[in-house]
Amino acid sequence: MEEKRDIETKLAVSLKGLVTKMPFEKITIKQIADGAGVIRVTFYNHFQDKYDLLAWIVRREILDPVRILISNRMYRESLILIFSNFLQDKEFYMHAVRIEGQNSFSEIVEECAYALLLDIFRENGAERRHPRHAWMNPENLAHYYGNSMSYIVLEWIRTGMTIPPEEMATIYEYIGTRSMWDILEEL
Repeated sequence: MEEKRDIETKLAVSLKGLVTKMPFEKITIKQIADGAGVIRVTFYNHFQDKYDLLAWIVRREILDPVRILISNRMYRESLILIFSNFLQDKEFYMHAVRIEGQNSFSEIVEECAYALLLDIFRENGAERRHPRHAWMNPENLAHYYGNSMSYIVLEWIRTGMTIPPEEMATIYEYIGTRSMWDILEEL
């Protein structure tokens, strides 16, 4: 298991280095494998394609570390950690956010956020529908909050990550705890 994780980490490091030097679309599996010191077949033993590896990076480096904080209801700390983890690898994410089209970086981030939030809603007993609003099931709530979080993170990356993680967490908390009508009243 540890050897598998080692190889996956080496492949991730290789991809991250390549993304900062050339367009993602032009990166080949052979280049990623060569950078990790493995053969192409080894790459395919771990990932379907480079998009799968990119999703693994987001899950492993950004979202997995916050699971323990969320399970302990340390929501603000989890937000700060998410933004801090993106900032820690700023150069890579500033390039990754430019990946567009099918399997775009924004789609990958949204899908990963959705999966994390769906797990959280289910772990917290939200398996049943809301008593007054049937639409508010775990899947729809995970999509809604995942999309909003993804939007804020992606715009923050696109604009250069100049706002500190703590302030971004405050912004997300502010928006997330108020209705649109409340915010309109405050403007």
